[in-house]
Amino acid sequence: MRLIVAVDGPGGAGKSTVSRLLARRLGAAHLDTGAFYRAATLAVLEAGADPEDEASVLEAIDGRTIDQVDGRTLLDGRDVSKEIRSEEVTGAVSTVSAHSELRRRLVEAQRQWVRRAGDRAVVEGRDIGTVVFPDADLKVFLDADPAVRAARRSGEIGSAVSEVKAALDRRDRLDSTRPTSPLRPAPDAVVIDTTHLGIDEVVDHITGLLTQA
Repeated sequence: MRLIVAVDGPGGAGKSTVSRLLARRLGAAHLDTGAFYRAATLAVLEAGADPEDEASVLEAIDGRTIDQVDGRTLLDGRDVSKEIRSEEVTGAVSTVSAHSELRRRLVEAQRQWVRRAGDRAVVEGRDIGTVVFPDADLKVFLDADPAVRAARRSGEIGSAVSEVKAALDRRDRLDSTRPTSPLRPAPDAVVIDTTHLGIDEVVDHITGLLTQA
């Protein structure tokens, strides 16, 4: 039975943890679309291509395969789950992912991934409800106070909160102002402020929304 839940939102809002737990509770697959863009960015950096030049970016990823298996991100079959979280990739991913043709290719790859999963998946990202799956059975947009988001991410990666907040602010600005697939809630998305909510509370809330649907 088809069930696609779109979970969008900025970094530090809780998308990944919530999506993984929700997928487990629903017995559905979990797809982190952001990891696709990070893997593409890694391919660009490894090729020595200019992240700002679309032609160079497309040449760098031409013929490459990006996949997720058991929570691991694979680039041409190689597990790059740790490499895509490096500072270099984090610093360039918004620039690389702003290119419209790259997004078109990766969106199609993400849709194919969900089809292979039997159209039963929790899909997280920044444009899932607006672009990738505008017909999702439920669309959720998670957000939180910027200071709280920075503190959460700082705890995850061990960097100073001030540095993390600056990086998140920069990515928010780039992702929300790009011409193609900007970060924003879908018109019919349920916006959940996770500032004062625990992970289980958020998952319970989303599960309740599915029950009501």
